[in-house]
Amino acid sequence: MSILLDLFGSIIIGSLIVLMLVNFNMFQSKTRISSDSELQLQQNAKTLADILNYDFRKIGYRYNNVAFAQADSEKISFYSDIDRNGSIDLITYMLGDTSEVSMTTNPGDRILYRIVNSDTLKGPSLGLTKAKFSYLDEIGAETTILSDIKYVKAELWIESIEPIDGKYLFTYWEMTINPRNL
Repeated sequence: MSILLDLFGSIIIGSLIVLMLVNFNMFQSKTRISSDSELQLQQNAKTLADILNYDFRKIGYRYNNVAFAQADSEKISFYSDIDRNGSIDLITYMLGDTSEVSMTTNPGDRILYRIVNSDTLKGPSLGLTKAKFSYLDEIGAETTILSDIKYVKAELWIESIEPIDGKYLFTYWEMTINPRNL
């Protein structure tokens, strides 16, 4: 009888150890996937910020008039010799519609369009769900007067492309750029 109790106790203890190992393995896998997704999210945010930063610093380059053609919260158009070939280009940034992104499961993904003159460059979504542009004058107050703009503030909301435990990871990136040519 004591052998049977020892055997039964050993089976219970062994089963608990196996369950703990399986639970630990599942936790480790979820943590790894979540960590990888967070890293990808941060990389996507930095990529989008680098693209905007590169072009926004050149606003008004080799252009002697008001550098902005349009400046609202979701669309910005400006003049610059962006490719340094001696001719002035009109560069426009705007967000596409959520229906244009079908390769990810995130329903809020949007594409950031970069239009140089009439050549539209459509990049990947990178999880961008919202972008907001604000315009500041020389003392840092918001302005809508195109000739008074001295700083461009860009805010980006980025979500993961795939959900983790049914939720999309989220990050926010904000930058204020002072184009040298304004």
